[in-house]
Amino acid sequence: MSNKLSRRQVLGLGAAAVAAGITLPKKEAEAINHGGSGGAYQPFRGYNPKRGGDRPYWEKSYSGGPVDVKPLPPVLPGKGYKPVVVPNGAALPFKIVDGAKVFHLIAEEVDWAFDSGLRAKCWGYNGRVNGTVIEAVEGERVRIYVTNRLAISTSVHWHGFNLPNGMDGVGALTQPFIKPGETFKYEFTLRQYGTQMFHAHHDEMTQMGMGLIGNFIIHPRNPSPEYHVDRDFSLMISEWDIPAGSSRPNTLEMSDFNILTLNGKVFPSTAPLVCKIGDKVRIRFGNLGAMDHHPMHMHGHHFRVTATDGEDIPLSAQWPETTVLVAVGQSRNVEFIADAPGDWPLHCHMTHHIMNQMGHEFPNMVGVNKEGLDERVRPLLPSYMTMGETGMDMGKMAEVMPYPRNTISMKGAPGPFGDYISMGGLFTIVKVRDQLKSYDEDPGWYKHPAGTVALPATNADLRRDGIDLKALANASAHAEHPDGCYHE
Repeated sequence: MSNKLSRRQVLGLGAAAVAAGITLPKKEAEAINHGGSGGAYQPFRGYNPKRGGDRPYWEKSYSGGPVDVKPLPPVLPGKGYKPVVVPNGAALPFKIVDGAKVFHLIAEEVDWAFDSGLRAKCWGYNGRVNGTVIEAVEGERVRIYVTNRLAISTSVHWHGFNLPNGMDGVGALTQPFIKPGETFKYEFTLRQYGTQMFHAHHDEMTQMGMGLIGNFIIHPRNPSPEYHVDRDFSLMISEWDIPAGSSRPNTLEMSDFNILTLNGKVFPSTAPLVCKIGDKVRIRFGNLGAMDHHPMHMHGHHFRVTATDGEDIPLSAQWPETTVLVAVGQSRNVEFIADAPGDWPLHCHMTHHIMNQMGHEFPNMVGVNKEGLDERVRPLLPSYMTMGETGMDMGKMAEVMPYPRNTISMKGAPGPFGDYISMGGLFTIVKVRDQLKSYDEDPGWYKHPAGTVALPATNADLRRDGIDLKALANASAHAEHPDGCYHE
């Protein structure tokens, strides 16, 4: 006889439990709250003017509560919250006027360096592409001026925000366009916290594709102890099509993107994420690229997925991963303890997303016998070189292939062992150290303790473990069949 419950029985038991008023014990209920205002987790958390006397009680709900709620006093960085770290970027400065935090965004053309070998005419905010972050605190009133220095109308959408409809930023629908030379004012009270985003919302294909995107970090007003971290990083993911030799993104591209960026940079120009042993680390990923989702994978550590689209995931519902999928238009927070020293890659696991300016307009050459081919073609094409018959050794190709100006095709970086790191694009390094002089300095390559690096096996190693390479080679040679296959 089976002991399994049917779906109907499970639903019946659930209904009976609700009818009986069964609840979690208080300690368990409190344990599932993770992020912001403390206390037990409440699925529908809203503004309650009766709690806390004259001071509003700030908790999130799906609509954020009433839009005319009285704001709370502004909070300064380092006193009420720990500012986020923006590798290759910076938080937008602000001033406080009449109890509101005042920011000024400037949409403008930017001559942007994705890497030392690649510049392009992009669009950005305040001189940066993808790396401008707005940072504030739950309950604050924010007043954000947007000046349009572009030659085309624009608007700014506050992605994921609870706010009045007229502040949503959809050009021609919820507001007039911000025409060239105009300055508009957005003003609203932050009735939530989390990793949100902002971006242009007029001709999005062009304007977001040219770089008008950013992360907007809202810290909780009364954070629970679990919210505290030692390092809090903000990363914005995007993608571009910049043909070799060109200097303007092609926003008409729908699928074949060849520049993949973190805060507007490609490896090897992505700044490392520097941590100390024992640090509790949060990484906030935002993805406002055009088309691609990104499975962001970290080596050496497991992390917990703690928030999605600006909403905390209760502790009981968090799950461990080494790879988190960040879909287009979404944000994800992950947290981990940096307890393993070393230089640990953090990268997208879409393999073509960790290549720089890779083209796909040539045939598959893996395994092809190219003997004599280069010599026969070079009278017609003097710089011709057959590519890919043994895969893509980016270091060797980068050394011998002529490139157009302003091109970083297949560029990676020299590594600590004299070899070439064949990575680019959505790739950076989490550098965890036992001792650090400063978080703001790159500590250099990790110095491995003796005996902890994979190196060529010695003859003594092979003899000890009974590995006879000559015998294996002879066995393989005899096992090969004339059809090219191997048989037992």
